[in-house]
Amino acid sequence: MMRPERMDNCLPSVLVPRALLADPAAFGGALAADCMAGDLVIRDGRATGLIASGGTPRRMVLPRLTEPHVHLDKCHSIGRMQGVGGDLATAIAAQKADKVNWTAADLRSRAARGLQELEQAGCSAVRTHVDWGEAADPRAVPLAWDILGDLAADSALTVQRAALTGIERMADPDYARHCAQGLRDQGGVLGAFVLDQPERDAGLANMFREADRLGLALDFHVDEGLAEGLDGLERIADAALATRFQGPVLCGHACSLANLADVDVARIADKLARAGIAVVMLPQTNLYLQGRTGGTPDRRGVTRLHELQAAGVTMTIGADNVRDAFCPIGRHDPLHVLGLSVLAAHLDPPLGDHLPLITTNAQSALGLAPRTVDGAAIGDLLVFDATDSSDLLGGTAPRRLSDALGALS
Repeated sequence: MMRPERMDNCLPSVLVPRALLADPAAFGGALAADCMAGDLVIRDGRATGLIASGGTPRRMVLPRLTEPHVHLDKCHSIGRMQGVGGDLATAIAAQKADKVNWTAADLRSRAARGLQELEQAGCSAVRTHVDWGEAADPRAVPLAWDILGDLAADSALTVQRAALTGIERMADPDYARHCAQGLRDQGGVLGAFVLDQPERDAGLANMFREADRLGLALDFHVDEGLAEGLDGLERIADAALATRFQGPVLCGHACSLANLADVDVARIADKLARAGIAVVMLPQTNLYLQGRTGGTPDRRGVTRLHELQAAGVTMTIGADNVRDAFCPIGRHDPLHVLGLSVLAAHLDPPLGDHLPLITTNAQSALGLAPRTVDGAAIGDLLVFDATDSSDLLGGTAPRRLSDALGALS
């Protein structure tokens, strides 16, 4: 540990979650529940350790957050859909009808608002899905894709765009080849919606082949429902193992795991772990859409996070839909979604242990290098006025570490 007189700067009375330190023992500080406490030492523009503090911890330092699954082409459109509400099919139909309003100005306004909200929440990276494939030509780039590309170029965030099309379209090898090549040229992620389509195995085979050929990441909306017999997640794992695919694969939703016996969940989880496939739980949308029976729902609709995580699967959580036909409320804020997940999935204290779901795990799921607090640059760190992990999830707003240091000078 470096001596105080050699430090460039120091932020006093800090908590750092142990789960967000690569080496808590080497970083120093005093153990304080699920955190390390002390004065944060900055040297050469980086966080290098904690030293003994004379004060009570009153702020928490985290790496910037990551949002792995949103729909910026759809967000903030619920206000013009009067009386919309229901299951997944109803939401799909309502959002499709709303597309008559998707002018360049409308898309730019709504998506820019979503990006601004993510930045204000403390995000450094986001993956947004974009509806793709409504045109017959697989190379036809949707208007929303280009709008989001323009916004990304002006954003402080790393913005990944993932095409969202039906797996049945990908069953056509020519379509899959041309779509994948177009996405490679656009710097995009190859994605598809997998539910109960008869062509899903052929579509998956084509997608894995093209992604391997072109070096693309894969992203799937899979088993977004509680109907019996949905098996897309296991089929994706089987395809990844059969092809020995090495690129990043992220699967969202996986609601139907709630139907399966523990032995079946364990089998699928083992395949996912061996294939290196990450899974993102999406509580905002799934709590709203799933388990509808005409009365009060008695099913949560969220995936089996505990079981998958225990098997070694990289787990993350995302906001998914925000104020659109799929979820009429919600926020572009990973800490808010983590708080919701605490309730929906019974994520018990110590709450700091779950922070990788919106930081290091989320970065890995997007194929990005995980960022911990130790050794991080000042610009990659956030400060929250929080005295413990529960306080952190209570809605405190982040500040940049550089701003917090400036306020002390």
